[in-house]
Amino acid sequence: MRRIPEPQQTPQGPRFEGRLLDHAREEVVDQGAPFDIRTLISRRGVLSLVGVGMGAAALAACAPSATGTTSTPTSTSSATDTPTESSAPGSTAVPAGEIPDETAGPYPGDGSNGPDILEQSGIVRSDIRSSLDGGATAEGVPMTLNLTILDAAHGDVPFQNVAVYAWHCDAQGGYSMYSEGIEDQTYLRGVQVADANGLVSFTSIFPACYAGRWPHIHFEVYPTLDAITDSANVIATSQVALPKGVSDTVYALSEYNGSSANMSQVSLAGDNVFGDDAGALQLATVTGDTTAGFTVALTVRVDTATVPAAGSAPGGGGPGGGRP
Repeated sequence: MRRIPEPQQTPQGPRFEGRLLDHAREEVVDQGAPFDIRTLISRRGVLSLVGVGMGAAALAACAPSATGTTSTPTSTSSATDTPTESSAPGSTAVPAGEIPDETAGPYPGDGSNGPDILEQSGIVRSDIRSSLDGGATAEGVPMTLNLTILDAAHGDVPFQNVAVYAWHCDAQGGYSMYSEGIEDQTYLRGVQVADANGLVSFTSIFPACYAGRWPHIHFEVYPTLDAITDSANVIATSQVALPKGVSDTVYALSEYNGSSANMSQVSLAGDNVFGDDAGALQLATVTGDTTAGFTVALTVRVDTATVPAAGSAPGGGGPGGGRP
């Protein structure tokens, strides 16, 4: 092993190979990376600069950042119609206002208009594609619905432990429990409890566009899971609007026969629910494709300091349940 020469003592301080040590009281081997790199340069000359540059880059890559984390690769995913929301805890963008109160529609299944699924066993579930009793399964383009609920009355913190009931029509525009031929089915309805990030997630299918309405998903927010057995306990009732571009792509498929024609006759600004502000606080972010499926995401501010004011059921779809 090659012996490292001792530093030369000079009036200005200890020197190694003619250069002052950065840390006079430390050994040569403990002077740090900058001193070591200068030593390499002085020994090997200009021809060694490439190698030194690579070493310095490696040191920089391994060194802690100012926040105490190491650098990691990042990836991006393309969105359709709207930018992608981050799903990282604490990074959710806060909407400009409280989620608008909207009608639960004529087919809520919450006991306020006939059938009540919220008292049935098994309603708390993330995959809502099948009926509760193992009956029919709704077919269509796969969709994951992610709703992040924020507590606006307490500084927009995640609204942990609230219960969210979500429901929507199938690929033909019918609502289980109401529409002709599927009155005995309970698919595309389910409840989830918000986690520590205020997130609830449902596995479903992309809904159709039926006559007179912009494509949408219904949801109700309850203060606790125990409260879902009475629709009077709801603290927010609203709807998610689906973007036009991705909807047009889905509705070009044969299994959504009739939806394209219906979509061509409505607009977001003219919809009888979203028309007040063109769905400014209700238009979802959507990513994915028709093969792998889509992820629909929306951040929802719920303000318990205000009184819920959901209106009566709108027209559109008729008693049959909105068949295209």
